[in-house]
Amino acid sequence: MPEGPGFRFATSGTIIFGPGSLPRVREKLPPEGAVLVVTGNDVSRARPLLDLIEEHGLEARVFPVAREPDIETVSRAREAGAEAECRAVVAIGGGSALDAGKAAAALIANPGDPRQYLEVVGEGNPLRSTPLPFIAVPTTAGTGSEATRNAVIACPEQSVKVSLRSYLLLPALAVVDPELALTLPPRPTAESGMDALAQLLEGFISLRASPLTDAIAREGLRAAGRGLRRAYRHGSDLEARTEMALAALCSGMVLANAGLGAPHGFAGPLGGMFPVPHGAACARLLAPALAVTLEALRRRGPGSPAETRLAEAGRLLSGREKAEAGDAVAWTAETAWDLGIRPLSAFGVTRADIPVLIEKAGRSSSMKGNPVALTEVEMTRILEEAIG
Repeated sequence: MPEGPGFRFATSGTIIFGPGSLPRVREKLPPEGAVLVVTGNDVSRARPLLDLIEEHGLEARVFPVAREPDIETVSRAREAGAEAECRAVVAIGGGSALDAGKAAAALIANPGDPRQYLEVVGEGNPLRSTPLPFIAVPTTAGTGSEATRNAVIACPEQSVKVSLRSYLLLPALAVVDPELALTLPPRPTAESGMDALAQLLEGFISLRASPLTDAIAREGLRAAGRGLRRAYRHGSDLEARTEMALAALCSGMVLANAGLGAPHGFAGPLGGMFPVPHGAACARLLAPALAVTLEALRRRGPGSPAETRLAEAGRLLSGREKAEAGDAVAWTAETAWDLGIRPLSAFGVTRADIPVLIEKAGRSSSMKGNPVALTEVEMTRILEEAIG
């Protein structure tokens, strides 16, 4: 459903996918000097990568990220990289590590207050200089940050998450090795996997979808349908992990080029106001947002292409030839239940918070991609269901 006859598509410079592919990180490492290595909180999970970098004759300046990055975190990462005169940035971990690394690569080359480049809370200025070469190595299957052109950053003072966004942020290299996710525990497997599913579904019905993002979304939805529940139940199942690594990669390419919708429109404000992980928020919001969007389409836009897309998504996810749009919603809700997705109330969200969340979500760029504009009453219904 593109807005016009043309479209633009951009993704990582090179993508290397497959079990055992981690050593190919060497292909984009600089010939000498230091490299900033941004990791998750458990640095030991990055040991194979650190060994590769050191064997390559480079100094690895390690910067662990304990939680989803905020302005202070990315500023400290920039300082660490600049101090060591790093010539590249490699990030290994989940979306938090990858987004922090992506932001650090940009900010090392673009000095000054990071807020001048941020959306919503800042000036939204374009980056003036090309970021340092950035290599993304995901260890979870969720955000698709290895193929996106933005870094999500929390702004505690405004209680919101915003994006540093530029085509210059696309990784020079993404190495997606499903073996790195084999030890990921069930809960982050579930929440990150549902985030990937949300990105695929939102992008598939987005107002900015194109024939190319459609094709990628279809492959991602098939992979998620085959792999999500299996990866949750049997974490050592490499085939299931490979399916989800593909689903997440596809979701990143889709969101970077087709945008998102209502679930992510709410997830940003929620993550800024409450200690709810991004994947957990999207996982809980997805089914009610799809259900309300489908009802709104049927009332205000009967025959919408988005309803046809949801029916196709139902077939791709369930494998049933006669699945309809409602079946995509049902499959998503059933999967969230099977995966033990927590209600938003578990993170302190109450119904009293709904007006503020709606007001903040209304300013989100993601909400603008939803195939139908939602009323305040409809957004309230989504949040009430997600809060539980």
